[in-house]
Amino acid sequence: MEFSALMASMAKHDDTCSVTATEDWLQGRTIYGGLAAAFCLEAVSRQIGELPPLRSAQFAFVGPASGTVTIGSAILRKGKSTVFASADLSGDAGLATRATLCYGAARESELALNEVGSPTVEDPDNYLVFFREMPGLNFVQHFDSRLAAGNFQFSGKEPTMTLWLRHRDPAAPVSTVALVALADAPPPASMVKFKKFARISTMTWSIDMLTDKLETDGGWWLVRTTAETLADGYSSQAMTVWNSERKPMMVARQNVAVFA
Repeated sequence: MEFSALMASMAKHDDTCSVTATEDWLQGRTIYGGLAAAFCLEAVSRQIGELPPLRSAQFAFVGPASGTVTIGSAILRKGKSTVFASADLSGDAGLATRATLCYGAARESELALNEVGSPTVEDPDNYLVFFREMPGLNFVQHFDSRLAAGNFQFSGKEPTMTLWLRHRDPAAPVSTVALVALADAPPPASMVKFKKFARISTMTWSIDMLTDKLETDGGWWLVRTTAETLADGYSSQAMTVWNSERKPMMVARQNVAVFA
């Protein structure tokens, strides 16, 4: 099922939303984190209605979920320009993802600063395809991918990778929901250090949106993920997303459990 059709299939009930993730969207036995996060954002927009642009979000991936999931959401606080909301995504085994979301309207300001920078890479067609077929990683079939810089998994080199990514679905919108689903598609950069395949599990994901004007050409986004620490079975990772013009769109951090 293509991304746009999957999101369109979400049903709104009195105080919840529900949606069924088909097997092609799974990572092992669970919906992968980016899709769970996207489900939370989509459900909040449907249940709460018109909101300012998303400014930041924190996702805790409490447990696995597959098949039909239910998302309940609530407004935590509504101010003049900001709205805090929560979303809980649950499956048959109970709570799977808990989200805290901050939405904020733009305000006039005399201050401006951008020190995120951007990588010097060529356009996507100049690079090798990144995603390879691997057992259990069903969801990657929905993304075009190119390795623009950094290293493949299991190479033992510096744990960083910079990827061009886009939805294969031509109807996928240029939206926060679609971008969140895509931004979590790359494997943790710590997997570059793995000597052989081993399980991983994202524990938490915190994102900051750097603009309320999402735009890109050809559906392509540039995503860099870097492992900053790897110890005691956990890895702390930094992520950045740029558009096709190398303008920064999102920064994020992840804590990942590694079983290697």
